[in-house]
Amino acid sequence: MTTREHWGSRLGFVMAAAGSAVGLGNIWRFPYTAGENGGGAFLLIYLGIIAVFGVSVLLAEIVLGRVTQRNPVGAFKQLGGPVWALAGLLGVITGFVILSFYIVVAGWTLAYVGFSTTGAVSSTDPAVLESQFGAFVGGTWAPLGYAAVFMVLVAVTVAGGIGRGIERANKVLMPLLFLLLIALAVRALTLPGGGAGVAFLLQPDFSKVSGATFSAALAQAFFSLSLGMGTMITYGSYLGRHDRLGVASGAIISLDVLAAMLAGLVIMPVVFAFGFSPSAGAGLTFITLPAAFAAMPGGTLIAPAFFLLLAVAALTSALSILEPAISWLTDERGWSRPRTVWACALLCFALGVPSSLSMGAADLTLFGRTFFDTMDFAATGVMLPVGALLTSIFVGWFWGHRALVELADTPGADPWWSRAWLLILRFIAPPALVLILLQSTGVI
Repeated sequence: MTTREHWGSRLGFVMAAAGSAVGLGNIWRFPYTAGENGGGAFLLIYLGIIAVFGVSVLLAEIVLGRVTQRNPVGAFKQLGGPVWALAGLLGVITGFVILSFYIVVAGWTLAYVGFSTTGAVSSTDPAVLESQFGAFVGGTWAPLGYAAVFMVLVAVTVAGGIGRGIERANKVLMPLLFLLLIALAVRALTLPGGGAGVAFLLQPDFSKVSGATFSAALAQAFFSLSLGMGTMITYGSYLGRHDRLGVASGAIISLDVLAAMLAGLVIMPVVFAFGFSPSAGAGLTFITLPAAFAAMPGGTLIAPAFFLLLAVAALTSALSILEPAISWLTDERGWSRPRTVWACALLCFALGVPSSLSMGAADLTLFGRTFFDTMDFAATGVMLPVGALLTSIFVGWFWGHRALVELADTPGADPWWSRAWLLILRFIAPPALVLILLQSTGVI
């Protein structure tokens, strides 16, 4: 087994874990998911899921990593044996599936940095922009080229290791991301009519709530927090055995929620100020917003800044999604880190090719969906909640009270909230995750 690296500081861990949490799930996915599910009502449900399930599963994963100092497969195997190692392997596979279509969307963000800089998407007519977006994503070589560039950026950074690669990158990228978010939110909130967007985001409309709303909120929470894919187990394994977890986990959750809220305050005021629909789906980012930016004073500067923000957010998350596979192969198989990174990057890009082509260049469908949508549904609708369910059962029931001992920052000093944490993992998270999983898959 290779010598395990560790974070240079607790701040480095928080920045890296928050970078994992604050990604396209917050900036791209959250606003349009909220728009499709009634705004404020969705926000309340999302915050509730984060507070109960998100915090509990996040801590469970970090503790698993910290106590074992192993990757997801190794952590479950060390504590539970070969059968439970399959739960860790599921997390690694889930990350691969997610990253395969994630790099496709991330490639779009890189392309739109250039498009918005040159004025190629400066039209105020959403129909024109929709045609341009469809032509781009439906192409063959251009979207694949941008996805490849993004994959190379990820691989180069991850190949640098924990301290010189991931930690150093996040210490720069995370402050940049929040500075861009705050600047764009301030500008959006000053738009005439933008207050309606704030009201839509914050005022709940429970008539829009259905079972699908809870499934969407759960998928959003786990996707944005990188739960159920082994990331936080891996990041936790780079902590010292008695590094404090309570404050660090609270900071990660807070930064994740703050980024989602700021993204909503960037996008919804712009959408309402220019009379567009908040339920425009994924096209909200690449069709609706460019039209609004084109009509906005200073929009020629704001549009590139917004898409740069998306690209930065995508990069910080992609680093963390790739790392569990790297950690598994270097820990368990003894591969060198550079060899592992480039092999995994190539495999991930190859899996992303059909996702990109299914957007129009080729009629690639699977189970009645485009290949892209099938990968998205399989990962966020099935694999993430199953991974979180297995983690909850393992830590809550199999590990049980031993987990309370390991949760403590110092021996014999269990946090006051630790027993509530264990009760949630045992009695609340599993049945809720099962119900929402059944709903998302259409069983009920």
